[in-house]
Amino acid sequence: MDEAEDRSRLLQRYAAVRRRSLEIAAPLGAEDQAVQSMPDASPTKWHLAHQSWFFETLVLQPLDAAYRVHDERWARLFNSYYEALGPRHPRPQRGLLTRPSLAEVHAYREAVDQALARFVDRAGSDAARRAAPLIELGIQHEQQHQELMLTDILHLMSLNPMRPAVLAGAPPAAPDAPPSNWIRHAGGLVEVGHAGPGFAFDNETPRHTVLLQPHALASRLVSNAEYAQFVDDGGYDRVDLWLSEGWALRQAQGWSAPPYWLADGCEFTLHGVQPRDPARAVRHLSFFEAAAYAQWAGARLPTEFEWEAAVAGVQPPPDAYGEVWQWTRSSYDPYPRFVAAPGAVGEYNGKFMVGQLVLRGSSCATPRGHERVSYRNFFPPAARWQFSGLRLARDL
Repeated sequence: MDEAEDRSRLLQRYAAVRRRSLEIAAPLGAEDQAVQSMPDASPTKWHLAHQSWFFETLVLQPLDAAYRVHDERWARLFNSYYEALGPRHPRPQRGLLTRPSLAEVHAYREAVDQALARFVDRAGSDAARRAAPLIELGIQHEQQHQELMLTDILHLMSLNPMRPAVLAGAPPAAPDAPPSNWIRHAGGLVEVGHAGPGFAFDNETPRHTVLLQPHALASRLVSNAEYAQFVDDGGYDRVDLWLSEGWALRQAQGWSAPPYWLADGCEFTLHGVQPRDPARAVRHLSFFEAAAYAQWAGARLPTEFEWEAAVAGVQPPPDAYGEVWQWTRSSYDPYPRFVAAPGAVGEYNGKFMVGQLVLRGSSCATPRGHERVSYRNFFPPAARWQFSGLRLARDL
């Protein structure tokens, strides 16, 4: 493949991902896109602007001498957490950004798209080579925000008393859950981490060796029907099942079931209120709820390396991807010999490696093709608004 084809394919991928962000937002009105439902979520309009800010700030400004910033005032508004790139508007106050308008944000996206296409088309070979990995990072970054857009929209709509649907129709029914079996692993030394080829975030590297003890992982995810048994058995009222911090949150916030479950056997979804599908994997659990269920079931949560070894195996679990992110018992720590990249790009993952837990797999909100066996998602243990569930593990 020659250089011209490389550039063309990169721009085609870029354009497709950029279109998808607008498709996610399309069912929403301008009012919907401006509201922030909680400090951990962001308005859809902010996501759309931030995605463009990323390409403008990390690709166009440093590499395209002809580029002129769209609006100097906006860097403060749409910088998420990059200290090296200047001051930021407080995250919990993103819902106060009534200006710029949604129309102005769309114009911003269009301007950045046109400028990036011109740059890639005209850049010299050296500049194009330097830009390609940054553009790829921006594409992957936008796909992460597409998932966040969906989870944030769901949380926002769940607070509306009308419980409006964002997506038309009903979600496809889940196939009947087969009996759960145990995938046994003899333990020993295994290689984990990104092996290439293809893209990976820096937190998936370096590839290294870990020692596993003999264990087994469940062949499928825990279902709504199984989790309902935990609820009906008083699982939310048994202090012996809960970690201390989780029990304090359960008491303080009144947890008695997953957050979008309704009392009449239904649940709130992006398709509005729907009958709760007993066969579908339970979702929107915090780590504390997942750990309590595992304790109730006489099992435990897997480590991220047990999960990776199972999914990288000859016969990986059939629902490893595309249903729910799966909590693990692993802290989000750097791999041995991990070194963050210099400059602003180095802030992408490394500085968050404390106080969070790793989730593996992908969810129904993850863009297809964005998942891989070494992918390390991470959230604080109390997070519930993501499409997060669990797979059981046990020692042998």
